[in-house]
Amino acid sequence: MRHFGHIPTAARQALFHQEPCEFTADSPARLLSAALGATLYSPATRPRLADDVLKQAGRGVVSMVLCLEDSIHDAEVEAAETNLVRQFADLAGRGVATPLLFIRVREPGQISDLVGRLGDSIRLLSGFVLPKFTEERGTAFLEALTEAESACGRALYAMPVLESPELLHLETRTRTLTGIATAVDKYRDRVLALRLGVTDFCSAYGLRRSPDMTAYDVRIVAGVIADVVNVLGRADGSGFTITGPVWEYFRLQERMFKPQLRRSPFLEGRAEELRTALIEHDLDGLLREIELDRANGLLGKTCIHPSHVPPVHALSVVSHEEFSDAQDILRPERDGGGVLRSAYTNKMNEVKPHRAWAERTLLRAEVFGVAREDIGFVELLTAGLGA
Repeated sequence: MRHFGHIPTAARQALFHQEPCEFTADSPARLLSAALGATLYSPATRPRLADDVLKQAGRGVVSMVLCLEDSIHDAEVEAAETNLVRQFADLAGRGVATPLLFIRVREPGQISDLVGRLGDSIRLLSGFVLPKFTEERGTAFLEALTEAESACGRALYAMPVLESPELLHLETRTRTLTGIATAVDKYRDRVLALRLGVTDFCSAYGLRRSPDMTAYDVRIVAGVIADVVNVLGRADGSGFTITGPVWEYFRLQERMFKPQLRRSPFLEGRAEELRTALIEHDLDGLLREIELDRANGLLGKTCIHPSHVPPVHALSVVSHEEFSDAQDILRPERDGGGVLRSAYTNKMNEVKPHRAWAERTLLRAEVFGVAREDIGFVELLTAGLGA
């Protein structure tokens, strides 16, 4: 699979200076964690789940979470588990490529139970999403994952969700973060990414952001995100990929884009192609939040609607200017440091302070590609939509 792999080859070549790389579920974890992109969640109760998975793969989705937790009623869990096993068998029988598939469980015991019940179709499973993760609760999940790996003979990844009240509350946050860091570091090889559960954070205080506000406008939430990145997202080799929070809003129709052009308040001051993006009013906040995710050290995003996927992926592509700067900073002859003017002659690149940024940028370039110099967000978004 590859990002933008659902569009024709000629169209992709016209968009990219460097095309997104191909990867599989067996690619190195460092690559997969960056390649998750817009991870689409779906309730495990859907009766045509196998068809849904393949449909979304055909639209450019490369990672999905099939949820047994908050997205379904407590009384539906047993039936949802049975449906999952049946749908995985259906997918395995079709013999076609699927996105990276993860199951979001409620309890550690579900991991070994589901791995046993999936049988041969376990080869389609990349891992499990672990809810309300703390050191105490999370360790049991990670131990269960390790035991399940041994039983099935296949590597399985964990994606803990950081959403517990202990993490949100100021008096317990430092201790909780330290405990989480201890737990995930012990199982570092199995932790693919950490996911943020911002909806649960807001719930603890009876809050809900409007379509015009991002998670970063809710100060209590922004503070938690900053602390999570501070402890768990460092660029010194100790950090993990941390994904952006879910965007809750979407329109009833899947096509969110008007046929006419309109000017977005968020896009004022940006390049012309961004100012004339084909976006509805309720997409402004999503675009702004994606930009702020990256500015705050997050990569990828939890998505609950297919219409959110193309904007996330379009804004994840590395611009030609970013790529040029990153390459200049990482040239071997720059190892000693120094300052140089960018090839675009609009900024100074400081080799030592910007090195970690450059390394992350080139990793993003590998999985999402580098746009041609004259290609912007509109072209990438339109291509991602198949329009």
